[in-house]
Amino acid sequence: MSAATPPLHLRSSTGRARRRRLVGRGMELLATLASVLAVALLAIVVASVIKEGAPALSWDFFTKAPAPFGQTNGGIANSIVGTALMTAMATAMALPAGVLIAIYNVEFAPPRVAEMVRLVLNVLAGVPTIVIGIFVYGLLVVGSGQSAAAASVALAILMLPLIARATEEVLALVPASLREAGLALGGTRARTVVRIILPTAVGGIVTSAIVAVARAAGETAPVLFTSSIVANLVSTDVHSALGSIPLSIYVNSESPSVHDQQQAWAAALVLLVFVLVLSIGGRLLSLRTRRQIERMR
Repeated sequence: MSAATPPLHLRSSTGRARRRRLVGRGMELLATLASVLAVALLAIVVASVIKEGAPALSWDFFTKAPAPFGQTNGGIANSIVGTALMTAMATAMALPAGVLIAIYNVEFAPPRVAEMVRLVLNVLAGVPTIVIGIFVYGLLVVGSGQSAAAASVALAILMLPLIARATEEVLALVPASLREAGLALGGTRARTVVRIILPTAVGGIVTSAIVAVARAAGETAPVLFTSSIVANLVSTDVHSALGSIPLSIYVNSESPSVHDQQQAWAAALVLLVFVLVLSIGGRLLSLRTRRQIERMR
């Protein structure tokens, strides 16, 4: 063997390192292509909705109730009001419960109990929305009729695991030194949580609520079972069925009227902008909260 030829084990090691580099670069390229594909799909969806829905937007679209079939001067004011009321009621139910669950899991629960609660929340988050809609239909609608209140219960069930898990992650980021300082000053565990931990994590809690609201506002399946038999007028009576933007999109898209189909596109654009704004705002607020907490460490 020539003196310039490296030993066999060194050549084998060099070959393995070269293969690992090639595999790593290949996987990096695949990951980049997948990310570009995801962004491209979002851009195509947004562009399509803007192209089809923007021409139908007008002041009447936001301020008037749906017009009778064949007329073209209506809007989705009833759906906007209904979505706002149902989402607000759902948030009022899900936010306190989700925050309390997260506080218990992080601050008070034994490890085994905390793991069990997390498992239950993960399973609940994965339950199909149509199943939740059927459950609430059988629980509250049968015998009582459809109502916005029943729809808000279904949406609250959807929001609960999102708020609880996101809040739990934020509370876990709070430095242990803050808890120790509160206890060292003579505060009880509960007082420390209320006076120190929650104010520190309030940005993350708001972020979790924003993300949950963005998801609930676009859900259709629970609303179909709980609040779909509606009159074409603006109402705030939560004990009766109210319209919603997802329901308006579904109904108008099935209509043979070209005007109704344009209204469906416009409603989809309104909902898309609402979800995008909430999602981006929630993400920015989350990053800000994480930076603030990191500076405390």
